[in-house]
Amino acid sequence: MKMSMNRFIIKSRSLFKIQIVRSKKSFGYFLKFIGTLVLICLIVMISVYKFIQRNNHPLAITQNYIYLEPLSSFFRKVHNTGGEKIDWHDYEYLAREKERFGLPGENGQPVYVQPGEEELNKQLFDVNGYYGLISDKIALNRSVADYRHQQCKKLKYLKELPSVSIVIPFYNDHLSTLLRTVYSVINRSPKEILKEVILVNDHSTKDFLYGELEDYINKHLKHIVKLYVLPRRSGLIWARLAGARAATGDVLLFLDSHTEASTNFLPPLLEPIAEDYRTCVCPFVDVIDFKTYAYKPQGDGSRGIFDWNGLHYHHMPLRPGDQENPWSLYENPVMVGGLFAISAKFFWELGGYDPGLDIWGGEQYELSFKIWLCGGKMYDAPCSRIGHVFRGGMPFPNDRKGIDFITINYKRVAEVWMDEYKEYLYKRDPDRYARVSAGDLSYQFYVKERQQCKPFKHFLDVVAPDMKERYPLEEPPEYASGAIQSMADKKFCIDKMNRPKEQPLGIYFCGNNKKRPQNNQHFILRYYRDISDAEMESCFDSYGEGEKRELKTFSCHHGQGNQYFRYDLKTKQIYHGPYRNKHCVEVNIGTQSVYVTTCNENKVEQKWEWGFLNETNINNWISYGSPIMDAEEKKDLSKDFH
Repeated sequence: MKMSMNRFIIKSRSLFKIQIVRSKKSFGYFLKFIGTLVLICLIVMISVYKFIQRNNHPLAITQNYIYLEPLSSFFRKVHNTGGEKIDWHDYEYLAREKERFGLPGENGQPVYVQPGEEELNKQLFDVNGYYGLISDKIALNRSVADYRHQQCKKLKYLKELPSVSIVIPFYNDHLSTLLRTVYSVINRSPKEILKEVILVNDHSTKDFLYGELEDYINKHLKHIVKLYVLPRRSGLIWARLAGARAATGDVLLFLDSHTEASTNFLPPLLEPIAEDYRTCVCPFVDVIDFKTYAYKPQGDGSRGIFDWNGLHYHHMPLRPGDQENPWSLYENPVMVGGLFAISAKFFWELGGYDPGLDIWGGEQYELSFKIWLCGGKMYDAPCSRIGHVFRGGMPFPNDRKGIDFITINYKRVAEVWMDEYKEYLYKRDPDRYARVSAGDLSYQFYVKERQQCKPFKHFLDVVAPDMKERYPLEEPPEYASGAIQSMADKKFCIDKMNRPKEQPLGIYFCGNNKKRPQNNQHFILRYYRDISDAEMESCFDSYGEGEKRELKTFSCHHGQGNQYFRYDLKTKQIYHGPYRNKHCVEVNIGTQSVYVTTCNENKVEQKWEWGFLNETNINNWISYGSPIMDAEEKKDLSKDFH
């Protein structure tokens, strides 16, 4: 019995030792498994990190950006719980600006070309589209007048505002104009919220925009300005995307490279975004004269929209109730495109700009549609003003020769965002859109589905319900069309004389078919209250001073103004501008010229006949057609129209 017990104990000990050995081996295997798993996870994490780094690199603009909201993001935390507001004005800087006088261009005053400078000025204008010579005479940190409404100067804004990265793409700009843009935003931004200014050189061809600019930044602006150079000419859209990828601020403020920010421009843009990150805010855009660099305020606010003839951008007046007072925000359906603030979080939720859009064109529509249809809203802020140099000519050649990139861009936007309404766009110019391909749109549709975006009908019915009245879906019946025949000598009709746009019209022998004449003599008095050519691209236009002003054609802008014309059935005169101005189209048979001059019902030189007249529409001039923008004109015609 004792022997059996001893054997049992010895056997048990052996088994126990075996189990321990086995357990040690199993534990070793377990540790190896855990180690391998950790290693695999590390490799995956490093690979993902490196992929995101490569994918999100500022110059990897053809890739779809992967946004990772920083832990320090303004929008991760609750701010302004007490609603405290402060005065963000920098009164010390404003006091220093008041002391600046006597220098060229201070306070936004004009500067002029002097005798002997004409040749150099022309050379610089030809490569810039503005007077670079004048820019060089003006201090980089010049003062500008404060054109804000008086109430704007008293307003306070939230104490806690998000940080901002200002993104400024440029291509072949004049150096002093570019640097003045940079200094204006640095000097007039609160230091607490301006995180960085990002310059993106879109592969300029001017040498001074490389070494000289880089040296200047390193010497004077290294603490706040970052410079990126694209490896090839990529266009405005991709340059903005590169800047947005490089930005580290909570908010992205995109500006053009020939602008000047005005007093306290930043807080009015940031406060609405601080309250709701899905908000985009645009400043009022003032005008900097391309010849004199005089800073001039724009008029009252307007709302952006487009027509169906070719997605041309237009301004519509504010509606009653759009704005509580002249200094308050108001909704804007479509941004101008070059100057706007948006949170980085919302910008990338929307997919940023479609990287399939090339050079420029259509990006303001794409982003505006996405904002309104995908949970956001967009405002104009009258208390934020930024001046913009509008070029007097386009000095850069088309880098995409043989490629109709604008039409491709428009088609990409239409295919993704306009739903069935895209057909109204295509119907106006079917050949134009049929000959291009929109390319791969899968990621854009993915963004649209992911964000649960509303249909385009919502934009037309809710965001811009008055658009269809001003720019109908179908081209509406005209007032008159065909040849415009002179009653002074019926052999002659108004003719484009085979001249390009912006050249004077003339008269030439009328063709046989006056209802459907050759294109040079085919004009349309349209629903939009302008006179267009047969292609509906160029419209009659006249401007300036003097007893006789040339009648020319310019691109149709649908904005009435200097393209507003009306035909009087009784007198057979063609009125230009408001009735109260008494300006009419007249012919000089001897010189074969047409011009605008003072109306005189007794002059046969002011009498014209159209190949086709829709008398019903003309007799209903006030009630039929695009809404008359001049309020006084509507009153005058109601009293005197006959």
